[in-house]
Amino acid sequence: MPKKVAMIGTGYVGLVTGVCFASKGHDVTCVDVIPEKVEQINEGKTPIFEPGLEELLLNARKEGRLEATLDGASAIKKAELIFIAVPTPSKEDGSIDLSFIEEVSHTIGKTIRDVTDKKTVVVKSTVIPGTTEKVVGRIIEEESGKKRGIGFGLAMNPEFLKEGKAVEDFLDPDRIVIGAIDSESFNEVKALYEWAEAPILETSPTTAELIKYAANSFLAMKISFINEIANYCELLGVDVKDVAQGIGLDERISPKFLRAGAGFGGSCFPKDVAALYSHSKQLGRELILLRSTLEVNKQQPLRTVELLREEVGDLSGKTIAILGLAFKPDTDDMREAASIPIIEQLIKEGARVKATDPIAIPNAKKILSHPNINYYDKINDVLKEADALILVTEWDEYRQLSPSDLKSLMKGDVVIDGRRIWNPELFHKHGLRYRGIGLGKKKN
Repeated sequence: MPKKVAMIGTGYVGLVTGVCFASKGHDVTCVDVIPEKVEQINEGKTPIFEPGLEELLLNARKEGRLEATLDGASAIKKAELIFIAVPTPSKEDGSIDLSFIEEVSHTIGKTIRDVTDKKTVVVKSTVIPGTTEKVVGRIIEEESGKKRGIGFGLAMNPEFLKEGKAVEDFLDPDRIVIGAIDSESFNEVKALYEWAEAPILETSPTTAELIKYAANSFLAMKISFINEIANYCELLGVDVKDVAQGIGLDERISPKFLRAGAGFGGSCFPKDVAALYSHSKQLGRELILLRSTLEVNKQQPLRTVELLREEVGDLSGKTIAILGLAFKPDTDDMREAASIPIIEQLIKEGARVKATDPIAIPNAKKILSHPNINYYDKINDVLKEADALILVTEWDEYRQLSPSDLKSLMKGDVVIDGRRIWNPELFHKHGLRYRGIGLGKKKN
């Protein structure tokens, strides 16, 4: 049976969730405070880049199952389920900023004070353990005068979406976690997922919150671990790819997230690991593995610059081509992207940077602006007259580049593969000085 849903926040998580719920027959109202975003959504356009999302959005709009509004109170009043999907950014010390969560909770509480039908409030934002009950539930109770479980339902439903594959992940999930304060709240949220064939795990809200953090922290830890091993492999003259394959064949480990490179980025891993680590310190039980995970990842992007320096020496006056700006392929997201510290370090050392990316250039320009940074849409324009190149983001179109193409276009002969997407031997055969993270230097 279709449900009426209010999705407060149309960022990455909120918009994907709202559109996908609408694609499954539910009536969704997306709420945001930015008029331009609301207008775009109502025109059937997505404010973010995500494969497959705009088509679903356009279909949902045509069928009358999705709309966007600036009027949060109106959306809350007519909804059966109210999802909170607002940002939870990091503070300077790495702890989580819950100000948006608190603001929305106050709004929900005030709005439902005089309504007669029972609403279920669902936290979709990633929040530290205890937030749903101690912050959201408490504020709504104070503002509405109603008791949770009686006057309103309360649940936490974490998202497990990978940017670039978010629609696919939502429509074909490997699990659905619903942390609810009671069975009625659980069943209300579960009804939204009648179409899903994945296991549905019923937990407390605090457990659901921690599942999200623990999952992201574990995956981030695997990445930092293999990057540490990669840097060690370089000293031994062996290839981390062989090591990763050897340990990944162990079913207890698996090969996933064992690809060495320039480090992880995006909106989730860095922020979530930092928030959980900060929270653990507040509770007096420091999670040391998480601290190390963050430390390794902070240094890893700069390994590409170290490899470059080993090959060309002083970088002052050198022209360096950067292939890829987004934190991963199939997204224009620049949050915590490895390209940022890499380019900043190159500029600091006096290099000139020529950069390209299939879709992230507009976002990159907002973050990386300097007279010695130039952006180009075409790969050939970036490679022309470059003394060296650094591959930062593994877009498919970069995989197709041949050593002969690079040799003919570049002025220099140094190639730094920050994602290990190319065959080193082919590059060596064409007279290019290839260096890759986790690969010992070829002996002459």
